[in-house]
Amino acid sequence: MSFTIAIDGPAASGKGTIARQLAAHFGFAHLDTGLLYRAVGREMLKGTPPLDAALQLDLTGLDAADLRGPDVAQAASKVAALPEVRAALIDVQRAFARRAGGAVLDGRDIGTVICPEAEAKLFVIAGPEVRAERRWRELLASGHEVTQNEVLADVLARDARDMNRADAPLKPAEDAVTLDTSRMSIEAAVAEAIAIVKRAGATE
Repeated sequence: MSFTIAIDGPAASGKGTIARQLAAHFGFAHLDTGLLYRAVGREMLKGTPPLDAALQLDLTGLDAADLRGPDVAQAASKVAALPEVRAALIDVQRAFARRAGGAVLDGRDIGTVICPEAEAKLFVIAGPEVRAERRWRELLASGHEVTQNEVLADVLARDARDMNRADAPLKPAEDAVTLDTSRMSIEAAVAEAIAIVKRAGATE
């Protein structure tokens, strides 16, 4: 049996944490599709053309620590706006989504483009200042020296690119349930997400 949970939302909205917790709760496999674009962005920074990087992508290297830095995040947002890169990564995401045993995918176009047939769809949001503070704390904890204002500017720039790109812009699917985590604890957000997925038909 396959059951797909599609989770979309802007940077630092909490969608990744929720996706991982949902995968653990229901025993599903999880794919952070943003890491695909970060991996392509990392290779672009090294001089590889983005399309070549997408076509040669090795999924075994997606947990590398160097995918989490701000430079790679910026590069990922830029390559994600390229239609040819997005097209090159569609098949691997769709194959993962329909794997036996269930799958959770989080990104920015999962419910609208990658898995429009997903059984459960969530659109996770939070205010930009809230998201900037979350990302700033993550970066400080991982040793990056950056100001909160710099992170906010980066978050707003990424939002603009993601929402205004011509190909697969960030937006909720018509049948997605919106979850605003601005004033929610992680535990409360995950509990609400579990309830949403159960209502969509998932069983524990």
